Amino acid sequence: MQQKITIAIDGFSSTGKSTIARKLAKELGYIYVDTGAMYRAVTLFAIEKGFVGDDFYDEKKLVSNLSQIKLHFVFNNDLGFAEIYLNNDNVEKDIRTLYVSNFVSKIATIKEVREKLVEIQQEMGKDKGIVMDGRDIGTVVFPDAELKIFLTASPEIRAKRRYDELIDRGDKVLFEEVLKNVTHRDFIDSSREISPLKKAKDAIELDNSEMGLEEQFDTILSYVNNTIEKTPLDS
Repeated sequence: MQQKITIAIDGFSSTGKSTIARKLAKELGYIYVDTGAMYRAVTLFAIEKGFVGDDFYDEKKLVSNLSQIKLHFVFNNDLGFAEIYLNNDNVEKDIRTLYVSNFVSKIATIKEVREKLVEIQQEMGKDKGIVMDGRDIGTVVFPDAELKIFLTASPEIRAKRRYDELIDRGDKVLFEEVLKNVTHRDFIDSSREISPLKKAKDAIELDNSEMGLEEQFDTILSYVNNTIEKTPLDS
């Protein structure tokens, strides 16, 4: 029997964190949690309630209504991964639009939002055997995770990936808009006061600008196997 570990995958937007994390969890039989989806769901809630928009932003109203937000994941057998539900509504597709992306980093800077979601995330991973991806998993959510990966790639490469994904979905977007969104999110995520995006001191950094999915997966899986081998079973 192998010891179960906690795997924290952090990095910039559109580095493929969720894809890799989901694939790893399936391979290992671990639980997968997409924390980015959680922040996107809160952002969608703020948009729908009129707390944030192109020319307005009411942080106080969002904070005072956080108790109305209920998040959970439901595994979709057809898709092979868990989809996020906001107040019992499946919002997996709704949260992936460029419009939501334009506000999610702003919402993620709110102290009360982060505290609420971090508490939920830590509860999800208390028994280990989990792969979680986001911006502050290895630094804040699970600072004692046995394995921490930090993914990065050039802004142009990441914007192209995101652009292709949106086009494939049928969204009408311009590459320049997507690149602007990616660089703007990088700035906000890295410069915010609360839980900024940064590489944990003991994280393995992996630049996947020129790597295909299978090469990334095989590389990270080798890190996982090495870590599991070195992790003793609980007595």
